[in-house]
Amino acid sequence: MEYRVIKENDLFLLTDTKGNIPEDHPYGLGLYTKDTRFLSRLDLRINGQEPVLLSSDAAENYMATILLTNVQTEIDGKLELWRESVEVERTRFIYDDVLYERIKLTNYYPKQITFELSVHMDADFADMFVVRGFQSGELGKRTGTKAANQSLIFSYQGADQVCRATAVTWDRPEQAADANGDVFFRITLDHGASEVITFTVQPQIGEAVVTKPMKPEDALKQLKQVYEVWDQQTAKVQTDHDLIQRLVDRGLKDLKVLLTDLGYGAFPVAGLPWFGVPFGRDSLIASLQMLPFNAQVAKGTIRTMAARQGESVDPWRDEQPGKIMHEIRYGELANTNQIPFTPYYGTIDATPLFLMLITEYARWTGDLEFVQELEPNIIRALEWIDLYGDRDDDLFVEYHQESSKGIANQGWKDSGDSIVHRNGEYAKTPIALSEVQGYVFQAKMGIADLYEALGRNEESSRLREEARRLKNKFDEAFWMEEHQYYAIALDENKHQVGTITSNPGHLLLSGMLDDSRADAVANMLVSRKMFSGFGIRTMGEGEAAYNPMSYHDGSIWPHDNSMIILGLSKTGRQQQANQVMKGLIDAAAHFEYERLPELFCGYDSSIGKVVPYPVACSPQAWAAGTPLIFIQSLLGLFPNGIKKQIHLSPVLLDGMNELTVSNIAIGSGVLSIRVERSGEREISWSVLENTTNYKVITD
Repeated sequence: MEYRVIKENDLFLLTDTKGNIPEDHPYGLGLYTKDTRFLSRLDLRINGQEPVLLSSDAAENYMATILLTNVQTEIDGKLELWRESVEVERTRFIYDDVLYERIKLTNYYPKQITFELSVHMDADFADMFVVRGFQSGELGKRTGTKAANQSLIFSYQGADQVCRATAVTWDRPEQAADANGDVFFRITLDHGASEVITFTVQPQIGEAVVTKPMKPEDALKQLKQVYEVWDQQTAKVQTDHDLIQRLVDRGLKDLKVLLTDLGYGAFPVAGLPWFGVPFGRDSLIASLQMLPFNAQVAKGTIRTMAARQGESVDPWRDEQPGKIMHEIRYGELANTNQIPFTPYYGTIDATPLFLMLITEYARWTGDLEFVQELEPNIIRALEWIDLYGDRDDDLFVEYHQESSKGIANQGWKDSGDSIVHRNGEYAKTPIALSEVQGYVFQAKMGIADLYEALGRNEESSRLREEARRLKNKFDEAFWMEEHQYYAIALDENKHQVGTITSNPGHLLLSGMLDDSRADAVANMLVSRKMFSGFGIRTMGEGEAAYNPMSYHDGSIWPHDNSMIILGLSKTGRQQQANQVMKGLIDAAAHFEYERLPELFCGYDSSIGKVVPYPVACSPQAWAAGTPLIFIQSLLGLFPNGIKKQIHLSPVLLDGMNELTVSNIAIGSGVLSIRVERSGEREISWSVLENTTNYKVITD
């Protein structure tokens, strides 16, 4: 990573590795909340010179520590400060919507030294879409900067008539501070002595009540307590496979930092830096990945999505009644309706994924009361699938962009070149994606099970019949006999979009495929055409549009692989699942902190290294959730809260001799499992604890 990012709830800071925010940086560095940049410049200098980076650590996610030292400075040939005399330690964290930065200065020169420390700041209050270069439009203006009483306040009047401000304070008297955002301190230190200056930065929006910043030590203590509670509530993994251990630990840390609560319970935002907002598809899939570790996140995600479920037909926002949103934004452009993200509903898969997450949450928890609470949302989502998702009554759910500023391709591969025929021509909408039909099948079968458990037998039977009809017609329309594989989609003329892609791999999880078809899909996914050695590509090598450097046409997405791995495991194809897991594990070793990014390039592993994708989000929720799927897959763990059963089929990867997973919340209790290799190939396992009152069933 060429940047450092920390986040807590809805506020995040993105800086360079030195901890600075240079003006006009191509990554759009800054302090953000509600899709607005509240700090657009942060520049620390000693005697007017930028320090030298020694180390930069953001392993903790919620806190970053950066170590710097000074360059040599002279005035008219006379030594002012010898190089490497001052150690500068910058420690920053966020708590309760306040950024805290502690700057510790230590003198390692043999004598007393005096130097100037300066901090230069600015706030442009730019909308996230403007920062990213996606949109322009009518914007507000800065209304001034006030410097007084060890503070700076930058103010802005938005085009949406919302006043915004950034309040910066520091805890010791300065030598000078001015309305340009410059603060100067004169520091004198004896040899070995240190001095600490703490800054706080607090965004202010409209008339919202702003709490006074806490003492830094108290804020940090409370922040750490939040993480301790999270740790206690989350399943634990212990294994002798060091890289998997680090992957899982990193994934859980990243998912915790990506959690946000908008009043309906914690849910994962999509990823940093650009997608720190509710994001239907991403938040739902990340919550699905987290079910074995913390099912309550799924509950918060479901409630957040239900609160914004579509209510009317609004082409500007691609909204229809019952539809689950794609993405919501809170900045100036959204508030003035210059962009449709208020929220925007241009996604074809979020609605069936919403229903899938409800059913899977019930399987893990047995919480049918929550299902009953959601019944109006479930009914409206099912109605959307049949009425608006399938507008031509051909049983397939299709998308078509109506908003002038919306998204053209509305599946998870949402770039404009992602749905392409084998002759290189882009498919035209309405488009029916293969994996979406699987999501619909799985959603209807899952809701049918829930309805049956609630005594709603007539509705249950109807949904099963609808799913059966979809399964039969899907196989007729999407199967490509000559390739022994499924088409990625049907185009506007119901013609197959025959390019070989990873999308049909998601069908393995749905339960929609017969064994012979599932075998064919699995074999294609691990073939040399699709499997790079580091993971399954989004598009097969040799296809007309294949490009290993592309976003969706040959790259490797960990979350895409995780959905396939879970499907392979669920259908008993564990050998292929392990092969894909090993590839991703090998890939993770090439990234900082063993953090799987949003995506990476699809080059073959024979080149000996992973080629990063240049602007991949990291951390990113469904990439962070991918190692959690590894653990569920290795355990072969699939609970059924309706039947009070837990299906287990544990295995180990090569090079792994021990795996213990404890405190897995299922039903009203917990399950703990230990898996061991007792010989070269022989695997044994035992249940260490089972307070779930569910029966364990083994294959």
